[in-house]
Amino acid sequence: MSRFPIPRRDTRRQAVTTGLADLDIRVFNAIADSPSPLLDQTMKPLSAAADKGKLWFAVAGGLALTGRPSLQRGAVRGVVTLGVTSLVANQVGKRLHPRRRPDASRITLRRFRRQPTSSSFPSGHSASAAAFACAVAVENRPAGFLLGGVAGLVGLSRIVTGAHYPGDVLGGFVLGAGVAVLGAQLTPPVDDHAIVLERPRRSAQPPRPAGEGLVILLNPESGDGTGMRVQERIAEALPAAEIVDLSEVTDLAATAREAAARAEVLGVAGGDGTVGTVAREAVTAGLPLVVFPAGTFNHFAKDIGCGSVDDAVARVRAGEAVDVDVLWLNDDTVILNTSSIGAYPDFVRARDRYAHGVAKPIAAIRAGLHVLRHSEPVTVTVNGREQQILFFFLGNSMYGSSGFFPGRRTRLDDGLIDVRYLTTGHRFETLRVAASLISGRIKNSRLYHEAQVPEFQIDAAQPIRVAHDGEAGELTTRAAYLLDYRGLTVFGTSEVPRTAL
Repeated sequence: MSRFPIPRRDTRRQAVTTGLADLDIRVFNAIADSPSPLLDQTMKPLSAAADKGKLWFAVAGGLALTGRPSLQRGAVRGVVTLGVTSLVANQVGKRLHPRRRPDASRITLRRFRRQPTSSSFPSGHSASAAAFACAVAVENRPAGFLLGGVAGLVGLSRIVTGAHYPGDVLGGFVLGAGVAVLGAQLTPPVDDHAIVLERPRRSAQPPRPAGEGLVILLNPESGDGTGMRVQERIAEALPAAEIVDLSEVTDLAATAREAAARAEVLGVAGGDGTVGTVAREAVTAGLPLVVFPAGTFNHFAKDIGCGSVDDAVARVRAGEAVDVDVLWLNDDTVILNTSSIGAYPDFVRARDRYAHGVAKPIAAIRAGLHVLRHSEPVTVTVNGREQQILFFFLGNSMYGSSGFFPGRRTRLDDGLIDVRYLTTGHRFETLRVAASLISGRIKNSRLYHEAQVPEFQIDAAQPIRVAHDGEAGELTTRAAYLLDYRGLTVFGTSEVPRTAL
């Protein structure tokens, strides 16, 4: 037999616990005794700001106002995770392992007048801080890393002000991070699409200071009088350009074809539908295109950096041109922006109607719910499978982040068609879609489908109307989309300016 008694397991555990508690107290005393004017001035206000989650609610409000979907989702996830963590820490953690608060008598400047009296373990402030920061990181890593540093300072403030031992803060961090990780498993984050793109391909064009070689098709009556002002500005800035008056033209395509035959550069001043028709002739003739905004929205002109007539004039004078993607519908119609079937046009109109005086995300959610209640689906065949589609959006190049509400595209030359659609004919579909819209998690819904592809086709037994670039479109039983990668040369840029986003 051994000459020395073997310690019991309970005795060993007690020794480890006693040792850790002693270490905890020693570290606390070292921090409490450390003289630091910086800590004296900053830690007490920071700890007070984090009380009852005020700091994190303010941060969540700021994230929600950024307009970036990942940060907005992070704000929602952060607030929910913080609430769950606070409940667990205060109602479960503090009751399972009660612990007396530290003796803060040696702390003077940093100590609060009224020290908390609840159980010291775990630190609720630290748990909430870690929960919020980790939850935001699930949706947006850079923001989460930044907030993680703030959360660490909040935890330090609880030690410096004498409210908690270091072990309490560490326990709070573990609890908060654990709840955030569990939440990510139960509700996975949205995977925003991201691709690596080649550099924009510039097209060598000679400068045209006076608009030499330009033939510009323009309707003076377009845009509620905008066309007349645009015509006057072009005539003044580019006196060598030929301007073709479209006010009496009945066949725009034929007129554009005739203009392309004598032009070195084909120009157009009008809305997106007019620009698409003229762009078709420019592609066919192999001519560069210059776009002057003279319509109602001018999405394409803004996206290529020609949001004003002066912008377009400057591009022409400098010879700044790039190659952008062109989308063909049924090998005949050029689409520069978007196409849709079903209720998407209704959704856009409702969103614009609700947008007055409220944030865009709120208007989009209201519009989505309006479409669900009042619009009828269309029956089409996609990839050989018949489906009932309520909402169908298709874009030339990728539009914004993933989800039901496409944002603005950042490039016009990524070589992809952006397809998004919502199917119906499922049990509790309105409730399911509404919950997904409100939570910002439509990307994970089984009713929502998304693809980024170079070509796409829809077939229908009955004629359906295919809208594109603001035009109502024709009735057809087949909609075949094919992308022409960097098939159009335009004066402008293929990277959408930030002012257009």
